[in-house]
Amino acid sequence: MKTLINFQNKTIPVYISPTVQTKSNALPILVATLNKKFISGKRALQTCLKTLISIEIVGSEAILHTRREIDSLAISLY
Repeated sequence: MKTLINFQNKTIPVYISPTVQTKSNALPILVATLNKKFISGKRALQTCLKTLISIEIVGSEAILHTRREIDSLAISLY
């Protein structure tokens, strides 16, 4: 399933597998985690968040895809 979120004045597509969506409410947790990491995260994570183009939620992890593939990261949601 594809949905959109607003993060740092950008619209980011989020791809969620159907099993994750039925287990819990992943989007509010994702947005809270992204905001927290943007403020207090390490430099590599902040660089990733500034160039974010899409997010894929797989299990309990969010894979953050960026413009440069080398900057892409996976973060834990739970």
